[in-house]
Amino acid sequence: MTTKLTEGMALVADPAWSDKIRAELTQNQYNGRVGHVLLLETDDVRVWRIQLMPGERVGFHRHQLKYFWVAMNCGKSVSRHATGVTRETTYNPGDIKHIQFGPGEFMLHDLINTGDTELLFTTVEFKASANLPLPL
Repeated sequence: MTTKLTEGMALVADPAWSDKIRAELTQNQYNGRVGHVLLLETDDVRVWRIQLMPGERVGFHRHQLKYFWVAMNCGKSVSRHATGVTRETTYNPGDIKHIQFGPGEFMLHDLINTGDTELLFTTVEFKASANLPLPL
């Protein structure tokens, strides 16, 4: 099942999600802060760090630029997506995932550390993408 949306598609919240989470999904649908700390921004890239202790969460944020992430250590997470999909993921050090979006495509999700170790990622967004960067 896909987690990408296109402009004009309705956001879908799982009925099991709390009212607070549903409201955050709507409120953050244009949140371009895809990490905790923006380490570097140039004309070409944005480089982010995500650091989550067990039980911590990154709220809903929107990806619409071509990007990749690198897991720096082992861990587990759950992500709720605006398509209604919930995904569990296990990471190993050095895991990398590349994601691209066509014109008008995006992904809106949160990230919860469900493991017993810190999660640490580096994410690199490429501004030369099919969509414009969101303002921060």
